[in-house]
Amino acid sequence: QVQLIESGGGLVQAGGPLRLSCAASGRTFSGSAMGWFRQAPGKEREFVASISASGGATYYADSVNGRFIISRDNAKNTMDLQMSSLKLEDTAVYYCAARNFRTATMTLSTFAYWGQGTQVTVSS
Repeated sequence: QVQLIESGGGLVQAGGPLRLSCAASGRTFSGSAMGWFRQAPGKEREFVASISASGGATYYADSVNGRFIISRDNAKNTMDLQMSSLKLEDTAVYYCAARNFRTATMTLSTFAYWGQGTQVTVSS
């Protein structure tokens, strides 16, 4: 059974850092692009960042570019999201996702595998 499990969420003060991790099991995702998405209350799920299968290409939403860094370790079947300078508007449930293609993309509908999500709350 394929599973993506997020961890690292929590409560953090505005301006602070937080690191999310995604651990994959059930199959290797070294040949799959992966990404992070988030959903705030009352809003649609939105793209945050994605990374190609090799890790050589990354994409970021404009709202997080320069503050978040996505990375992956194919040997460990894991992916991380290092978040810094967090803002109140970053508060959301963050989801790890993977797709059946090597190339990274911002398109939510192309991701076939999803984690259950981890809550990130930024306080003032």
